[in-house]
Amino acid sequence: MTQIKKIVTGMIGENCYVIYQEGKALIVDPGDEFVKIKKVLDELKVVPIAILLTHTHYDHIGALEEVRKSYSIPVYVSELEQAWLGNPILNLSIHSGHPITAELAEFEFELLKTYDIEGFQFKVAPTPGHSPGGVSFIFADFVISGDALFKGSIGRTDLTGSDSEALLKGIKEQLFCLSDDLRVYPGHGDETTIGYEKRTNPFFKEG
Repeated sequence: MTQIKKIVTGMIGENCYVIYQEGKALIVDPGDEFVKIKKVLDELKVVPIAILLTHTHYDHIGALEEVRKSYSIPVYVSELEQAWLGNPILNLSIHSGHPITAELAEFEFELLKTYDIEGFQFKVAPTPGHSPGGVSFIFADFVISGDALFKGSIGRTDLTGSDSEALLKGIKEQLFCLSDDLRVYPGHGDETTIGYEKRTNPFFKEG
């Protein structure tokens, strides 16, 4: 059974996720504090096999290179944000006081494709708007929504490349079509469910 562990990292509380089964793990958005991430991996007794990025803002990639080099694993990212990894202006790290220039990702996601990475199966759903290449990962029992959909809110759309209409459209078309009881794990804050957000999120009205 696929399980998920949240690790809150960095100054603004970014959610990094370890998705694990049978001694292997995927790491989603290693935002900061590599030591904390490594500690969880050691405690779970799992070996990471890949890094998945929902998007490339600095608070989601701060520990990317440490994780990638420590475990010699590939990175997956949207084609639209591949260049952002090495650009502190686009990934917004220029404003953080600690500019981040990560290496290019080894793989670029094919949108709407269902991936199977050593037994981990998930669909890559386009949920742009917070950033142009924002994606969500739909697993059998949960979805990781990055900074698209939050509990009671949505991602900011006042940043470089943001688009509020695209964000609302992506959430409605790619996420709100999923089962109401599907758990949602966002890039910040607490988990929620698809149904709860459809009923109560102030940015949406059902129907």
